Amino acid sequence: MGGLADFWAQSDTIGRAVALVLLGLSVTTWVTLLWRGWLLHRVRRDLPRAVRAFWEAPGLDAGRERLAALDREGIAGGLVAAAFETPNPASLQGQADRGAQLTRRLRDALHDGLGRLQAGQVLLASVGATSPFIGLFGTVWGIYHALLGMATAGSLNIERVAGPVGEALIMTAAGLAVAIPAVLAYNLFSKWLGALEADLEGLAHDLRELVLGHPVAEADAGTLS
Repeated sequence: MGGLADFWAQSDTIGRAVALVLLGLSVTTWVTLLWRGWLLHRVRRDLPRAVRAFWEAPGLDAGRERLAALDREGIAGGLVAAAFETPNPASLQGQADRGAQLTRRLRDALHDGLGRLQAGQVLLASVGATSPFIGLFGTVWGIYHALLGMATAGSLNIERVAGPVGEALIMTAAGLAVAIPAVLAYNLFSKWLGALEADLEGLAHDLRELVLGHPVAEADAGTLS
């Protein structure tokens, strides 16, 4: 803490701005990390149970009820709703081939669900990529500011250089401290998202086969069993 306090006291506006930016990025990263970790963990736990309960239901209405009870984020529910949606026959979508209509609805629902799950990934990637450079800039600026002050004072020796340079290097460490959790979280969440995407694509494929295998499903979904 003494090093940070000394750095803050001796730094100028730009150095302090860099430190505040890194602090803001760190807070944002941890909030995003905890929020997305909780969300993805819940979806990873709910999705297999919800899908299994849906397919084990005796009928569509019962399957939807089971799905709604277990799929708390509504990811799988969006696909089921899209599969059995009845398009407006007066629209271009309603005039297309039935299989093409179904594919389009499922694709849109899948993209919508994945978009919700992927929220925050760009932020984590951006923080992980830029924070070390922001910290490095803070170090370079801090060294420049310290050397400029020594030159103005008219004295320069190793003792007077080592202290300010060491304090300026704190910014590089701070940049790495912000970047490392963001990169680790991004890689872990990417792995989880890949598995969830495969599960949702499988569900979309199975729903398409179910609907196309029952020509009356869209017109009278409540009687499907």
